[in-house]
Amino acid sequence: MTELKAFREEVRDWLEANCPEPMRHPYRSEADACWGGRDCKFQSEDQRLWLKRMAGKGWTAPTWPTEYGGGGLNREQNKVLGEELARIHARPPLESFGISMLGPALMKFGSESLKLQHLPPIVRGEIRWAQGYSEPNAGSDLASLQARADDMGDHYVLNGSKVWTSYGDLGDWMFCLVRTDFEAKKHEGISFVLFDMATPGVSTRPIKLISGKSPFTETIFENVRVEKDQVIGEVNQGWTVAKYLLTHEREMIAGSGLSRAGSIPVSKTAIHTLGTESGILHNTMLRSDIARYEMDMRCLELTIERARDEVKAGVSLGATSSMFKYYGTELNKRRYELHGDSNS
Repeated sequence: MTELKAFREEVRDWLEANCPEPMRHPYRSEADACWGGRDCKFQSEDQRLWLKRMAGKGWTAPTWPTEYGGGGLNREQNKVLGEELARIHARPPLESFGISMLGPALMKFGSESLKLQHLPPIVRGEIRWAQGYSEPNAGSDLASLQARADDMGDHYVLNGSKVWTSYGDLGDWMFCLVRTDFEAKKHEGISFVLFDMATPGVSTRPIKLISGKSPFTETIFENVRVEKDQVIGEVNQGWTVAKYLLTHEREMIAGSGLSRAGSIPVSKTAIHTLGTESGILHNTMLRSDIARYEMDMRCLELTIERARDEVKAGVSLGATSSMFKYYGTELNKRRYELHGDSNS
């Protein structure tokens, strides 16, 4: 505990000296989030500096091993770092599918050369990743994918398409499920590959939602060259990698229902908008709803933390990750509804 206390003081001093003051305020909109990437356009010098400093400490991926650019923190240290970031309301220095989804799969199934190639740039926010999973005619049956990678000897040639690619038009690289054995059962013969989206033959088309806007695209592959050394795990065994990655994706989605650094807590929105009487929010029904949300949010947070410990101990999550995704989505919905009630 003495060592942990010393670590907390070290973190607090470092953040005080290195977190720019403008980065200690909640997001004004989604545009304030930093996704990094080759063509990243920082909103300010403070945003660029905050990413550079945190990445330099490895604290964009604090629990990743230091040899891959991470912070090398243990569970207790990572919790302290999170608490100290929240204490000063620091914005996340980087949002990244590379950190939340690809990285864990790469560390578990990737070759050492792939880890060294891709993990450090992910930590530094130099590469923005897109996910190539869903396909136009597959629906929720992901394993029925038809995008095919034909073996050309020293490389594959990829043809097909993916749909609902989040920020596909902004991605630098893609992690993608492709069919490499066309005679195998549908859950077999799938490989997990990586490729640069600047490769000739890759194109994207926006998918507009009813709002007229959307983060989604359709991604089309026409004779795209994929190098054989960019396969994660065994060839034709990509379904195993895909399932493992999905557990982290669902945990990430579940986390969207939690209060995060960089976002305004519902209770603060209500107090700022409606005011208090004797230090208490005077709208009793709203006060009760906020309290219920914050208790449920804390329960989910603790349950996710427990599940992480179980995974480290070798226990399979099974359907738990899907439950996290569902419950986190419901919590996120309640959070937005409460923000609306607070502003009405």
